[in-house]
Amino acid sequence: MRAETRHQLKQDAFSRVTIGAAEKTADWTVEHRSTLIIATIVAVLLIGGVIGGLYYLNGQDQKASLDLSIAVRTMDTQLRPAGTPEQPDFPTFTSAKERAEAARKQFQAIADKYPHTRSADMAHYFLGVTSQTLSDNATAERNFKEVASVGNRDLASVAKNALAALYGQTNRTKDAVALYQELINKPTVSVSKVTAQLQLAELYQNSNQPLDAKRIYEQIKKENPGNEAGEIATQKLARLK
Repeated sequence: MRAETRHQLKQDAFSRVTIGAAEKTADWTVEHRSTLIIATIVAVLLIGGVIGGLYYLNGQDQKASLDLSIAVRTMDTQLRPAGTPEQPDFPTFTSAKERAEAARKQFQAIADKYPHTRSADMAHYFLGVTSQTLSDNATAERNFKEVASVGNRDLASVAKNALAALYGQTNRTKDAVALYQELINKPTVSVSKVTAQLQLAELYQNSNQPLDAKRIYEQIKKENPGNEAGEIATQKLARLK
């Protein structure tokens, strides 16, 4: 198999696993999770240039990228029913907690061993994801904040988006609103204006602020006539009545 073909297969496999893992962490409605959230991660990995950084053919970056791809695959490993014996050729976990713990150790090792690489930035993002799965919100917040401060605006905006969702889940509504407003005012390829608007509207809706939610949905509907975001906003407005 030619080297460039092997490289492409590794890249495609990593993309699929990363997109799937990130999709599962998104705290959003089913209607648009499969479109806007996946688009967010695709943009970060492809347009934002993170994949290019992951597969640098030199020392630390190459080693870190391979370790990162393994850790991300751990996050996507199949769960097996309790009492079912493990098959050596097909590693599985008995619970989401067990899987998250294993992945978190791998991501932490990458962050410790390969600091100042793009892979380390991605590892910190997924440290936030796995920590949130394990209800370790303080660690999740710390890692999301670290990634939110990196130079790659697309990756930073995904971390801010995740941090805002975490704040919303932990009743820090004011902090969540501030982050969503920042993302709305300064959209990126990875987190568009309408993505942040939809999440902010849902936050208002879940926080018993229907008038604020209605205002955002009406704005989305006005700014996105005839596309999926506008249709979602229309559906949400109908449910608010």
